Amino acid sequence: MHLFRRSQVLPGEEFAALRSRLHGRLHLPFEAGWDAARTAWQLAVDQRPVAVVEAADVVDVSLTVREARRLGLAVAPQSTGHGAGTIDASGAVLVRTRGLDAVAVDPGPAVARVGSGATAGALAEAAQRHGLAAVLGMAPSVGVVGMTLGGGLGWFARSHGLAANSVTAIEGIDATGAVVRADASHHPDLFWAARGGVAPIIVTALEVSLHRIGDLQAGTLMWPIEATAEVVRAWGAWITGLPEAVTSLVRVLRFPPAPGIPEPVRGRSFVAVEAALQISPPEAEDLLAPLRALNPVMDTIHPMAPVDLGPLHGDPPDPSPAIGSSVLLKEISPAALEAFITAALAEPSEALVSVELRHLAGAVAPGRGTGGAVCDVDGEGLVYCVGMIPAPQLAAAVTSAAGAVVDAVGPFASARVVKNFAERPVDAAALYGPATDRLGRIVESWDPHGMIRVGHPIPVASV
Repeated sequence: MHLFRRSQVLPGEEFAALRSRLHGRLHLPFEAGWDAARTAWQLAVDQRPVAVVEAADVVDVSLTVREARRLGLAVAPQSTGHGAGTIDASGAVLVRTRGLDAVAVDPGPAVARVGSGATAGALAEAAQRHGLAAVLGMAPSVGVVGMTLGGGLGWFARSHGLAANSVTAIEGIDATGAVVRADASHHPDLFWAARGGVAPIIVTALEVSLHRIGDLQAGTLMWPIEATAEVVRAWGAWITGLPEAVTSLVRVLRFPPAPGIPEPVRGRSFVAVEAALQISPPEAEDLLAPLRALNPVMDTIHPMAPVDLGPLHGDPPDPSPAIGSSVLLKEISPAALEAFITAALAEPSEALVSVELRHLAGAVAPGRGTGGAVCDVDGEGLVYCVGMIPAPQLAAAVTSAAGAVVDAVGPFASARVVKNFAERPVDAAALYGPATDRLGRIVESWDPHGMIRVGHPIPVASV
């Protein structure tokens, strides 16, 4: 039986002791500012915790866990809240770690210590000041900890693997409120579980390896949507035999006629290839020639620093309401490409802002990663589609459109799911594969009563 109550409203005096000791802030449902405090970056998710703690430091996190335990409440850690749809915060104390945002880079060993409130963009900027780069996802606004421990699939994926594989240590607070540090020599079971699997603690900091990136050319090639079939097929041929130094994707983009959209693309639809090439400019010119021969109407590929990759994928910089779905493809076959083309151009997909296909393999291919619970990706391609829902009544159309894309490419799908792209709860075995049972045992040993609510949890027998 679960020992921590899932739904209740407690009088404010129950939290008086915690409030008096916090360096940060405590928010309760009947107080001003409550809605802002409980709102995640993903505005489509309506979080209903019993209280929100904005932690200022690790001491605040420990105090909150201890006090929640005394009250019989679960705790749900959250930094930015990009993945809020995977966490059940109802009736729990939501612990916002945005205040733990320090980033420190040691250029000698090329390692960064990153607080759980730091964003990917902040880490990229800190690393760049020392001529270094981190393995990150594609969105600079996302929290480093959630993105990294969830796998982390970005512009250096094919050359450097998943972001989770760059983690050298984790620090956090366990279900008793104690401070924990895990690395290859200390609590190796927890260290293994956290990287790509489940961390049954509130992670307050990571240490990650950084890298020196040499030549880098990156940007977007864009054509009118009418060229989708030709461009997707050409991209499919182009990626065959590509060096691992090149990571790319092809996507269909439908820009809404909104005031914040740049005039050249506002209200228009395109097919685009986005790429990051860690090769010299002359090599990039030769490699890109087949795509440029298709006469793109926009070509922004140019030399840049790793920190400049942040805006490339065009992820919203501010909180927004959206619904997304993903499918991992076993291989990017001609038949899979045709299914993708059909799905991306189908009428229901007009409700989607983006339908994309990422090229994986390389350093994320099965057997290439080492160390963590999930350290590679069992598929050559990833289809991801997303639609904005500025009004609640649009949710049904976006959900239906995303489902249609998933169904269309379903015959080519892997049995696995990429954690960072699973925006709603899914079967644990699909996320964690053969690591599932071991993860369950580790989670049960660290948090037998399920006090700490994390995204995509592992079912535990005692909970």
